[in-house]
Amino acid sequence: MKRYFIAGNWKMHKTVAEAVSLASELKNSLSDCQEKLMIAPPFTALQAVSGIIRYTNILLGAQNMGPEESGAHTGEVSVLMLKDLGVSVVILGHSERRHTYGEGDKLINAKVRLALKHGLEVILCVGETLAEREQGALETVIRRQLVEGLKGVEPSALTGVTIAYEPVWAIGTGKTATPEDADTVHAFCRTIVAELYGQEAARRMPIQYGGSVKPENVATLMAKQNIDGALVGGASLKAESFVPIAKFR
Repeated sequence: MKRYFIAGNWKMHKTVAEAVSLASELKNSLSDCQEKLMIAPPFTALQAVSGIIRYTNILLGAQNMGPEESGAHTGEVSVLMLKDLGVSVVILGHSERRHTYGEGDKLINAKVRLALKHGLEVILCVGETLAEREQGALETVIRRQLVEGLKGVEPSALTGVTIAYEPVWAIGTGKTATPEDADTVHAFCRTIVAELYGQEAARRMPIQYGGSVKPENVATLMAKQNIDGALVGGASLKAESFVPIAKFR
């Protein structure tokens, strides 16, 4: 039976106390969930949440990381620091990092390779803006982000990569790509992975959908052939919405 990867990205929300409270709720409510689960609190709450979900079926994720192991990089958080806190998954290339903070493909690729080098799993986010979609550039954008994001990643390391397709116009807007549209882009992502690593690697690659995933639409999205999970934003901030997403079947 297919096992889906359901990940919660809490973004810049939750004090430490609030994060601990939510993590405790999820620990109890999702103890019997059979899907692969991950939550990514803000950096300030990672240590506290790590203590709550250690030895459970919920993985600890980070929302970003710096491109170097250490050094004079004011404001950055290194892969070694994340590992020290029990982080096992890191989200890289999120559209908010790309479009709000100007992170380019070269920087994102450096982070991807560094994370994989240190044994962290990577969720590599790709997606087009509304303008790019309307201009017919969707495939060009997705191809570039995947090819450049995976540059230098050895085939043996690919098992540590999950792709997350998140149309920028659907993130936090309440708009969702139709399941058919999402599945088409997911299938295109597999085509690119097949070109880079072969058909078997493409078949095995988990590809999440992100962009206003809710309890009301998750089952329809997950029913599509090429969708293997969800990267959940706003709906991951409350147990009453994240739990039914994780337990959609």
